[in-house]
Amino acid sequence: MKVLIINGSPRVNGNTSIAIDEMAKTFHAEGVETDIVQVGNKDVRGCIACGQCAKAGKCVFNDAVNEIAPKFEEADGLVVASPVYYASANATLIAVLDRLFYSTHFDKTMKVGASVVCARRGGCSATFDELNKYFTISNMPVASSQYWNSIHGRELGQADMDEEGKQTMRVLARNMSFLMKCIALGREQIGLPETEEHVWTHFIM
Repeated sequence: MKVLIINGSPRVNGNTSIAIDEMAKTFHAEGVETDIVQVGNKDVRGCIACGQCAKAGKCVFNDAVNEIAPKFEEADGLVVASPVYYASANATLIAVLDRLFYSTHFDKTMKVGASVVCARRGGCSATFDELNKYFTISNMPVASSQYWNSIHGRELGQADMDEEGKQTMRVLARNMSFLMKCIALGREQIGLPETEEHVWTHFIM
């Protein structure tokens, strides 16, 4: 089992990293390999809807997105973590996710997704919802915990004092590990759900 963890914070070893590290330790104890990629400090532009990825099989902007894509394809699960800015995720992370999900054409069905958010105080729920939408449009089951997947801290290292937040991360990692293992077993014994050809309905004719 392997989990790709995308850190959307621009701060290396910041409060978002504390949540991720808590998960990574738990994943390790569960026998799950982790690959952590920090993107919040990268120079990444947003999608321009050029459609060239449909022909090239990858994004035309050759940056961190194309480096992450094969890691995502190989992984059994994806954790996306972000600090909260104006009740929203880091803009660089959103640019990465928009292009990563749109430009990759491999089947994401039954890869387990989980979002993690970090804030001084408010905005966690809105950001949590925002990030989960990438999973729920891609046939990806969403892992949950004992509380919404958030941790709190403002100054560097303060999230380490949020004992409930850290526990939430550990429970999330255990639940995610269980889901990935169950899905792998189900894939082997009963196969994936039947698929249909996608029907596209446009609202302006």
